Amino acid sequence: MTATLKTSSLKIASAQLNPIVGDLVGNMEKARKAYARARRDKADILVLPELFIIGYPPEDLVLKPAAIEDCRKLAEDFAAMTKDGPAVVFSTPWLDEGKLYSAALFMQEGKITDARYKHHLPNYGVFDEYRVFTSGPLPLPIEFKGVKIGLPICEDLWQPGVAAALKAAGAELLISPNGSPWRRTALSERQEEVGGRVDAADLPLIYVNQVGGQDELVFDGSSFAMQANGALVQTLKSFVEDYGTTLWSKTDGLWIGSEGDLHPQLSGYEADWRGMCLGLGDYVNKNGFTQVILGLSGGVDSAMAAAIAVDALGPDRVWCVMMPYDYTSPESLTDAKDCADALGCKYDIIPIEAAVDGFTSMLAPQFEGLEPNTAEENLQSRTRAVTLMALSNKFGPMLVTTGNKSEMAVGYATLYGDMCGGYNPLKDVYKTEVFKLIDWRNKHRPADLLGSDKPCPQNIIDKPPSAELRPDQKDSDSLPEYDVLDDILFGLVEQELAVEDLISRGHKPATVKRIQHLLYINEYKRRQAPPGVKIGTKNFGRDRRYPITNKYRDAVPEG
Repeated sequence: MTATLKTSSLKIASAQLNPIVGDLVGNMEKARKAYARARRDKADILVLPELFIIGYPPEDLVLKPAAIEDCRKLAEDFAAMTKDGPAVVFSTPWLDEGKLYSAALFMQEGKITDARYKHHLPNYGVFDEYRVFTSGPLPLPIEFKGVKIGLPICEDLWQPGVAAALKAAGAELLISPNGSPWRRTALSERQEEVGGRVDAADLPLIYVNQVGGQDELVFDGSSFAMQANGALVQTLKSFVEDYGTTLWSKTDGLWIGSEGDLHPQLSGYEADWRGMCLGLGDYVNKNGFTQVILGLSGGVDSAMAAAIAVDALGPDRVWCVMMPYDYTSPESLTDAKDCADALGCKYDIIPIEAAVDGFTSMLAPQFEGLEPNTAEENLQSRTRAVTLMALSNKFGPMLVTTGNKSEMAVGYATLYGDMCGGYNPLKDVYKTEVFKLIDWRNKHRPADLLGSDKPCPQNIIDKPPSAELRPDQKDSDSLPEYDVLDDILFGLVEQELAVEDLISRGHKPATVKRIQHLLYINEYKRRQAPPGVKIGTKNFGRDRRYPITNKYRDAVPEG
């Protein structure tokens, strides 16, 4: 038998693609186009993201036998393409002796020659892979043109064991398909955790990540390749599909990468904004909506939601509606009109006085002798929701809701009112962050977004927030100032701090106790809220799963 001639160079193509979960045919068409490009580039290997054929995360879709069988057939068809072209690292759900694995298949010479299974299955935060997959054994390298290559899958590079085992088994470089969701700390965490595994194993890495929005998750792409010493030789773009090649040459026993593109990988306010735009845009487009509609109140939250929608979809696909009532100020009417003009989107004014007065009259016998309270206030909010949903039903646009994380946390939102909608791009953004982000957007316009230069009138940012549901109402009438509220909420939600820790920061015990109580009793509202983009480290829904019925409270020191 003739020994395989060992190559001293490899050209590796990274395809950072945006799948639609469950769209096997559409996803494979993207993969075929990437393969054709890799062939034109004379690449030796094409790398696709984690579970690309079915999309990530597939959740319980992979428990459907027909879906798994379809994935296998399409994978085998794709492998046949490699007879005269590049090899492929192809990730898919894979059934083996009755057990379902998250697999990285290696395809070459027209067939699937190797399968390596994900060893570390994440089961924290937004991940629940133990529910659907079986943990694979510590993987051995595959061999291609005499080179031993490790195929760790995403979490396998975040936990100890796999990279070291591959190194011990003779791996010379690592190629990793990933479905790593974005959050504000994503880049620093990848550099620390993934880079640490690479450094410890003293192996170069090609890391290919999915891009795109999937329900509440956003994948930023930001794929990269790094030398064994951690030096980057390739960085693909953030929040868009991208493709690139790197050339790897073996010199003095080491594989050295070169000829890769080095694009900026986004962070800070720009990454937050791009994440919200991608999350909303993909949710709308992947679910087949042609337009969105939202209530434009003249406040900062609805202005920011409208700006995100226009940036993601373009002004022709966004419809803003102002629905004034007796407590709507002339200033809000002016601000809403100015905002819609700045955005360039469709804008209508639909007064709700007749409907609210009709409800009030209808309920008058039951309300007789009682002072007005939140019941009357919520009638306004729910009338606006009914109005927007009627327009949605009649003309087809998806309703975008506009509540921020501070409001969602303490229940400062009306169930079946302003919480009504299909998607919320602000759901994981605190109120203080809303002001910072819209101010950033007024000063910056990323080139590939579709909105205007300055989408939000400055007066909307400067004026005190108000729901305008009663005369002269201000948010501060019933809530602490937002810098105080958000600091307490961040401690309770993101950091899981005890109330004593928050009091030690200088917050008043009574205020901390009240905010903790509001956070817990409004879990039932959040369970009924629409999905929204995950931005921070712990969003409501996928990350933070508190019981609705819950009597636990941290003890608050007396005094």
